[in-house]
This record gives sequence, structure tokens and C-alpha cells, in this order.
Amino acid sequence: MELFLVAQATLPAATPATAPHTGFIPGSRGSLMLDVVFLAMFLVVPVLLWSVYLVKYRQRYQLHKQLQIVLGTVLLLAVGAFEIDMQLFTDWEALAAPSPYFDAARKWSCPVGISLLVHLSFAIPTLVLWIVVIVRALRNFPSPPLPGPHSVWHRRWGMIATGGMVMTAVTGWFFYVMAFVLTK
Repeated sequence: MELFLVAQATLPAATPATAPHTGFIPGSRGSLMLDVVFLAMFLVVPVLLWSVYLVKYRQRYQLHKQLQIVLGTVLLLAVGAFEIDMQLFTDWEALAAPSPYFDAARKWSCPVGISLLVHLSFAIPTLVLWIVVIVRALRNFPSPPLPGPHSVWHRRWGMIATGGMVMTAVTGWFFYVMAFVLTK
């Protein structure tokens, strides 16, 4: 027991420069979940836009419905896992410390903090809106789905949710690069 305490006392504490990262993207300081979400959005956005194309120009209502349910489920699970990781396991500030755009003393007013706030201003409302759009579509469209009285509302709010998801991805990528790739 004494040996363990002595060894523990002599080990260097994790500092911002040596904070452990579990990510897999070369040249990044991101955690595993940061890297997963960062890359996942490069798949989600094109699939989302393809889904909109299919319904708008090809009238593939059932395929659109299936894609949206799959995307919604995958994103809800990914965001849930991501939030658990961020809240319980990952000290994102320590991982961002080597960035020239992060200042721990001004966490929310430095460029990294501002970019995170901008990202969250898209991510949170978009998550809520996407859930509302999907739930209302499931309740108001027949099965199999066909255009109907709910279509006008769905088209409008679905496009707003799509724009929000694109902006969530773009601002998330911007935050990720500023915080976890760029180095002083």
C-alpha cells in the first residue's frame, strides 16, 4: 500500500498539455466520442440531403420516412452517448488547452468558447425540432406515407430542421478544428 501511495505521489498529474485523449483521428486531441460525432456528421448530412431529394423530386415517401427514422434514432443514440462522455468522462477544456484559440480563464468569451456557444445555439433547437417533426409526421401521415393535409407544415418545418442540422454540423466541425486540431 505504501509503495502505491509513493508511486501515485510521484506520477505527474494530467495537465492540459498531457491530458489523455482517446480519439482516433490523426493530428487531433479529441476524445473517442468527439471523433465519432465529428466524422458521423460527414455521413449524416449527405444522407439527410439525399432523403430530402428523394421525397421532393422522386416522391419516395416511404424511403424518406425510413431514412429519417434511422437518422433520428442513430443521432439520438449518438448524442446521448456523446453527452454522457462529455459530462462524465472527457475534460474537453484540457484537450482544448493547446489550441491558440482557447483560454481557460475566458472559457466562454474566447474564440473556442464562442464557437461552442454558436454550435449549441443550432444543436439544441435542431434536436428538439427534429424530434417534433418526426413525431408529428408519424402521427399525421398515413402508413404508407402519402401527401396530405399535414404536408405543408411538414415541408416547412422539415426544411428548417434540415437547415438546422446542416448548421449544427458546420458549426460543430468548426468548433472541433479550433479546439482539438489547431495548436499553439
